[in-house]
Amino acid sequence: MARALEKAREAWTLDEVPVGAVLVRDGRILAEGHNRTRTWSDPTAHAEGVVIREAARRQGHWRLLDTTLYVTLEPCAQCCGSIVLARIPRVVYAAPDPKAGMAGSLGNLLQDPRLNHRAEVTPEVLGEEGGRLLRAFFQERRGRGRGSWAEEE
Repeated sequence: MARALEKAREAWTLDEVPVGAVLVRDGRILAEGHNRTRTWSDPTAHAEGVVIREAARRQGHWRLLDTTLYVTLEPCAQCCGSIVLARIPRVVYAAPDPKAGMAGSLGNLLQDPRLNHRAEVTPEVLGEEGGRLLRAFFQERRGRGRGSWAEEE
């Protein structure tokens, strides 16, 4: 999770929402990244999606079996869908997302028994640090007079 938080800080330097993700198998990082929605003008370029795409490309297969995804913010519905489709067996996240989180906050797509894959979920690992980073980013953004991100997105 510490590496995912580093990636989140990198996102901030690009004026991206500071969310980072790291996908690990057998103690080795398969892929790491952060949000790219603004820099790529791509609403699907959340940190989880960036990492899932890169890991699948690197291994030459879309199934990411025997992996753990570390992410600094609870995944949204889009990202949970990608996690399920990639067959990622374990997700560890830092800060809960009461407005869009679908790994326990608003719902739990990662453990929905109606789906063909379920992931083990470990919430709030370094959650305080992840939450502080996000709050500081949005406070700074409001301080610069650039408005609310909720209005923009």
